[in-house]
Amino acid sequence: MRVLVTGANGQLGYDVVRELSARDMHHIGVDVNDCDIVDNDTVFTVFKAYQPTAVIHCAAYTAVDKAEDEPELCRQINEDGTRHIAQACKAIGAKMIYISTDYVFPGHGNHYHKPHDLTRPTCVYGQTKLAGEKAVQETLNEFFIVRISWVFGSNGNNFVKTMLRLGQERDSINVVSDQIGSPTYTADLAPLLCDMVSSDKYGIYHATNEGVCSWAGFAEEIFRVTGMNVEVNKISTDMYPTKATRPLNSRLDKSHLIKAGFSQLPRWEDALTRYLSCQ
Repeated sequence: MRVLVTGANGQLGYDVVRELSARDMHHIGVDVNDCDIVDNDTVFTVFKAYQPTAVIHCAAYTAVDKAEDEPELCRQINEDGTRHIAQACKAIGAKMIYISTDYVFPGHGNHYHKPHDLTRPTCVYGQTKLAGEKAVQETLNEFFIVRISWVFGSNGNNFVKTMLRLGQERDSINVVSDQIGSPTYTADLAPLLCDMVSSDKYGIYHATNEGVCSWAGFAEEIFRVTGMNVEVNKISTDMYPTKATRPLNSRLDKSHLIKAGFSQLPRWEDALTRYLSCQ
């Protein structure tokens, strides 16, 4: 198997490349400087040169609020770029994993969203990621779509690093407590994606670390584990306005993952502790 990883310099792509290396799986990691996915000709040139048998497509526009000001750029990367990758996979018969997001759902209620529940994104980022899902489904007969949420990893910026930085600067921090979801540690997700791409168990999956929390609860656990004396003031979403609408409910049902025989990820608290021990 020859695996091509897009977005190799991002949080997830970085750990996927590391996991492929640890498994001695033939692979190449590319980022925008090596393969601008918005340029269809560039994508096909890279695919022709490397001839991958599988692609883990991690590259994406992920600046959720900025996307409200740059909707066309966000669409070009998340929709057009994904279609270009899917078309290149189809042309050479390569498997494809597309990384999607909890933002494809409207985020209401307190239920766990199942893979085939109604999607209705409420912000540009979510709309373009859903458009990417549809591009994959329209292009390929067999595919993996993996929705994740609240990502943190060693490479790049994330909520944990932000909390650690703010905790050094302040005695108390306001954090929203009415958005509920599951953190996803990229070092735990990467092995699952490698297992998945090595299989033919195609479909739409949800994959996060086990357990749920609010952003405020996530912050409290960060400070508890690190021993930082920082008070977390729990506030509602409407007290912290942002350009993009965030889903209040990001709970994702992972029964399809279990039914397919894939291993569940560890609980998010365990993942956080391991992550912080490496910082």
